[in-house]
Amino acid sequence: MLRCSFNEALVKTYGIEELIPCAALREGQVFYSGLGKPEGFCDGAWHAIYPYVFALANGAKEFWFRDSWIRKEGIAIAFSNDGLRPVYFRLEAIEEEGENPFIK
Repeated sequence: MLRCSFNEALVKTYGIEELIPCAALREGQVFYSGLGKPEGFCDGAWHAIYPYVFALANGAKEFWFRDSWIRKEGIAIAFSNDGLRPVYFRLEAIEEEGENPFIK
């Protein structure tokens, strides 16, 4: 997890009075996943980043046709869909030693 943001101007205009930055995730956390949501991961954030997780798990190196904006292939920077307090993630496929459980 790269960053938890909190848009004070939007929160002041649209948020509830008690709204705080994301309490479910914290900067620096590392999660490992196959294709399922890691234990303890926010449901809303998972739904927002899952397309990238799926693509990376299946060998994707770039995410837009001839318009990649990330310097290193195989990495995605994605964020949750909470516009008042978005959480940013660095996603990367890693190679595990041994049998790949996704290939049968």
